[in-house]
Parts: sequence; C-alpha cells; structure tokens
Amino acid sequence: MSNAATAWKVVAVNGSPQKASRTQVVIDALLAQLEPARRLSVQTVALSDLGPALAACARREAVPERVERHLRAIEQADFLVVGSPVYRASYTGLFKHLFDLVHHEALVGVPVLLAATGGSDRHALMIDHQLRPLFGFFQAQTLPLGVYASEADFNGLHIQSPTLQARIQRAAAVAGQHLARARALAA
Repeated sequence: MSNAATAWKVVAVNGSPQKASRTQVVIDALLAQLEPARRLSVQTVALSDLGPALAACARREAVPERVERHLRAIEQADFLVVGSPVYRASYTGLFKHLFDLVHHEALVGVPVLLAATGGSDRHALMIDHQLRPLFGFFQAQTLPLGVYASEADFNGLHIQSPTLQARIQRAAAVAGQHLARARALAA
C-alpha cells in the first residue's frame, strides 16, 4: 500500500471447479462483510473459469495471457481471500496447480484469509492441515481465524446457519482489524 487513500488490492481465489458453489458463497459473504468499512479493489480468480486453460499448462512460461493476468493479480495482491472445497481431505488439484505457478517469493508477508467448504464437519481441519502449510511455504501471513462451512450450513446455495454467519462476521472483523493496522503502518 502506498498511502491510506489508496484502495487495497484484494484478490479472492475460489478453488471450486463449479461455477455455482458453496465456496463462492462463503467468499462472497466474507467480502461483503469486509467491503463496507474499507476501500477495497476486489478481483476474483475462479478456477471454474480458468480450469481448462490452467490444466493444460505445466509451466508458467506456457500459460495463456488470460491465466497470466490472474497469476499476476495474485502476486500483486495486498490481501488474499482464499477458499477451496475439500476433496479427499485437501484442496482441489487445480487450486494447488494454480499456486504451483505463483512465484515462490511473491506472497511473502501478504495477509491471507482462509476458507473451505466440505460435506461434513470432519473436514474442518483442512484449513489448518492443508491451506496453512501451503501459504506457510510462500511465507504469507495467514490470519488466525479461518472459515469452514459444511453442507449442513446451507440450503442450496444460501447460508442458513446462524453459526456460519457468525463465523464469517468474526473472521471478517479480524481481517478488518488487520487491514486497519496495516493501513495505519503504511500511512
């Protein structure tokens, strides 16, 4: 951040291969809680849009410009909101492949708000056992409070659980405090 008047570049990464997903609903809810009180410039990277182009590339040099733009956005973000559905106790393969192509020094110190969705509560530890170590490799700063949502928290693609709503509000509040401190330091 160059100064307090500049909008924070927030990149939301949705690791779901599905266009309509519970993961996107959670990410959108987190962003909605963050945006009213802060100057944010939000860009979404959705694997449902990048899937075929991304999957065809084994190396960064081979990615098409459309994918390259999203990789640069991730690498230049001031703040990341990252979510993935849980598949076999981890994030999706395409999600991992996307971050395999991100430069290993690009996210040093970047704050990251983590989220995950799964079929049941037994997958809730995926945030701590899979996502945190991935972003630890990048030396990013994962925020202490992530958001996990299970199928029972939804009615279709609508959040029905007051408990999930409260978790989203708490996580967004922690993220907001972090953004306010970072903005004050940058000023």
